[in-house]
Amino acid sequence: MERHDEQQQEKPHKRRIHYSGRYPRHFAEKYKELNPEKYGEEIAHVRAKGNTPAGTHIPIMVKEILEVLAIKPGERGFDATLGYGGHTLAMLEKLEGKGHLYGGDVDPIESAKTEARIRAKGFGPDIWERRQMNFCEIDKLAEEVGPFDFVLADLGVSSMQIDNPERGFTYKSDGPLDLRLNPQAGISAADRLRQLDYEELVGMMQENADEPYAEAIARQIIRAEKHRPIRMTRELYAVIEAALEKVRLPRDAAGKVPDRRDIIRKSSARVFQALRIDVNHEYEVLYEFMEKLPYALAPGGRAAILTFHSGEDRIVKKAFKAFHQQGIYQDIAREVIRPSREECYENSRAHSTKLRWAIRAD
Repeated sequence: MERHDEQQQEKPHKRRIHYSGRYPRHFAEKYKELNPEKYGEEIAHVRAKGNTPAGTHIPIMVKEILEVLAIKPGERGFDATLGYGGHTLAMLEKLEGKGHLYGGDVDPIESAKTEARIRAKGFGPDIWERRQMNFCEIDKLAEEVGPFDFVLADLGVSSMQIDNPERGFTYKSDGPLDLRLNPQAGISAADRLRQLDYEELVGMMQENADEPYAEAIARQIIRAEKHRPIRMTRELYAVIEAALEKVRLPRDAAGKVPDRRDIIRKSSARVFQALRIDVNHEYEVLYEFMEKLPYALAPGGRAAILTFHSGEDRIVKKAFKAFHQQGIYQDIAREVIRPSREECYENSRAHSTKLRWAIRAD
């Protein structure tokens, strides 16, 4: 009896998180959404409303990607950006138990969770392997395992990363201003802000996100940093808000002044995007990946790339076009493929997606 009491003391009962109001608002409170295998009905209800359950991710344009990649049993493939694993599972089904698929991801936290989910579906190391790597290292992987018959790169940030305030990817929840895809490497966004001067801040926001109020926001960031370092996501949002409360907003074609709250929200999203791209060196990594991609493909190998903003799409489009003109790709997408209206309705995060593809020359 005494031993039982000691064990009870060693493992205190952990109470379920309680929240005020009818529905959970904060990430940690959404315990049902964070356990999709256990609470299937709750997940279906959230998705039916056009929302993405917290801590999960809905794969975008799965049907279109599978059509482009035309996967056949026995082929070798590479999901360059593993994420939540939705695209990976769809591709594994096409292999029908034959061939091999590799999943690469720079995020050690989420990719480990994804590996557990995929293993639970019955896919062992004989057909699928996770690699902790940046996708620009595709040449090293191809050198090790052989060229790929198909490659997918989904350049979007996963919903699991966006939703978790501890990762600092959004201004909508307060958390450390981090923004690193791999929080174990590099420096955080908060530390990066302290390194940049006014001209560098303006250039970063304009080049990475086409931010129209970059100068006003940069001035306010410099002013705030002199007083106290910006360490949290909502602190940065407050700085952006203060900067845009002072600017004169131009009237639209109808002579109407736009809603300032809407301007602040859109600029905040762009500033966080610009800072994330800078912290993770996303453009440099993408340039390197696009240069190496055709040489990692087998003859006739297919590549599909999902982009989510104009900067990414320009890089992909130019690289595909240049290699096509050199005869390295035998065919490329002439126009982007967009998600259907139905998919955009069911998944609001699909709206900005563009799909481009290329086929390696035989």
